[in-house]
Amino acid sequence: MNKSLSRRAALGLAILVAAVPLAATMRSAVAQDVPLAIKGYDPVAYFTDGRPERGLPEIEYEWDEHRYRFSRPEHLELFKADPVRYAPQFANFCAMSLAQSEIVEADPEYWLISDGKLYIFGKSIGPELFQKNLTENLARANQNRQLVPQR
Repeated sequence: MNKSLSRRAALGLAILVAAVPLAATMRSAVAQDVPLAIKGYDPVAYFTDGRPERGLPEIEYEWDEHRYRFSRPEHLELFKADPVRYAPQFANFCAMSLAQSEIVEADPEYWLISDGKLYIFGKSIGPELFQKNLTENLARANQNRQLVPQR
């Protein structure tokens, strides 16, 4: 009886040890299916640090069908409390291009915060052009929001 119990325990332990890496691989595969927001940059850093900062893969949060990364746990908590405040206005797309009815993936290094909202752009000139006629550009970008590809 004791040998049988030992075999069962050993078999159970072997199954558990084999399942752990499989579970981690499955989580990783599921996470890879959800697109990375703003190329892995920390959306909260624009507001708190006044600059773009890369997030860490180990500090990630899924919201609105995107994976957001954060440079610090405090940023993750701020985002969780109010994701609408911190997320870029047009997902991963250039606000200026969207105002011109174009879809261009944004570069998180080119950005602007206006009226407490984060906008990202495809080129370094984007924030300046967008601000030149902010009200009109914002209205056109919002009108063209339906052009943004849905998952």
